[in-house]
Amino acid sequence: MEKHAKPGGLRALGRYPVLILFTAFFAGVFLLDGITPDRRISELENTTLTQRPAVTAQILTARGLNDFFNSYSQYTKDQIPGRDAWIGLQSFVETTLLQKTQSGGVLLGAGGQMFDRTYGLVSSEERTLPRNIAAVAALAGRYPGKVYAMVAPSAAAVYPERVPAGAPLLSEESYVAQIRAAVEQAGGTFIPLQEALEAHKDEYIYYRTDHHWTTLGAYYAYDQLCQTLGLVPFDRSAHTAVEVENFYGTFYSRARTWNARPDVLTYYQLDAPLTIYQVTGPGMPGEGQTTGLYDLAKLDAYDKYAAFLHGNNGLSRVEGEGQGRILVIKDSYANSLVPFLTANYADIDVIDLRNYNYGLDALIQENQYDQILVLYSFDSFKSDPYLYRAGIEG
Repeated sequence: MEKHAKPGGLRALGRYPVLILFTAFFAGVFLLDGITPDRRISELENTTLTQRPAVTAQILTARGLNDFFNSYSQYTKDQIPGRDAWIGLQSFVETTLLQKTQSGGVLLGAGGQMFDRTYGLVSSEERTLPRNIAAVAALAGRYPGKVYAMVAPSAAAVYPERVPAGAPLLSEESYVAQIRAAVEQAGGTFIPLQEALEAHKDEYIYYRTDHHWTTLGAYYAYDQLCQTLGLVPFDRSAHTAVEVENFYGTFYSRARTWNARPDVLTYYQLDAPLTIYQVTGPGMPGEGQTTGLYDLAKLDAYDKYAAFLHGNNGLSRVEGEGQGRILVIKDSYANSLVPFLTANYADIDVIDLRNYNYGLDALIQENQYDQILVLYSFDSFKSDPYLYRAGIEG
């Protein structure tokens, strides 16, 4: 009987071209991973990336070995070469080929507008929202006639026609009405913003890729405050406006759509000093670090919005050109509005309760503010776990 020789190893591999391609691909990825330096952060995703896990004696135990492989798996996922390109490819497939209208918890609306996918209050917000309403009402009750509250609507509330069809977004109107009723009943003043912003909806008042309003949107809210208080508004024509291009915001860092149009961030050149305090107890600290109104280095980074007021400091003071004092209790929406107040007040004290761990009474009594402004976006107002501090006496 004639014996047939077995084909050689290389010839046999030729029968499996797909296997060869996959092997070459993963070998190439492994090689690139070895020569590509690890990144600590992904600016486009605005997140910290996992670093290579250290090999320790714990790896000799079953649990230590399991923890190591879990960490190493996340490390290889975060540090894969061309990570940004792979994410962009995934976005292209999902939004263009599969016609998805959401990504990363972000709704992809008309005109490139992005919206937070908020279909209702989550269980924590069902507790937090009433507590925050009570806190602001309590503050208004302790200082009757001095407390003014503004709640910025989301972009979805101003541009419902841009929201993807059929998306059952949370209706903010009834909740904002509850906030208004509580503030006014307690002796405070609620300044509505919905209609004022809708009147300018054809203008660029909300970023497309970020959850904040633009500087122009903040100005129209500030103008409502001026009308209520009888103040002369900041004269934009008398100051130089600087436009910073290629701003990709928080929505983009989650959705990473391949065809997103970058936003333009605008700020006005102002010489107003900003003092950032290290708070160690109630009342006004004696010393702080004085700097400029904007952190200009942030304009070259991914999170450009953090340039306003140097981010969310616990307590800071802006020196203005007007008269009197105002206290602003806020979330980050107020950061782009506060610079306008320099035209109206000599001192603008700014509190971010996420980084301020004390009651407000000692600070208010020491500084004898003419007005107290509470300014939050609706999204923050319903979810902020620290706003309750505004209602605590002491």
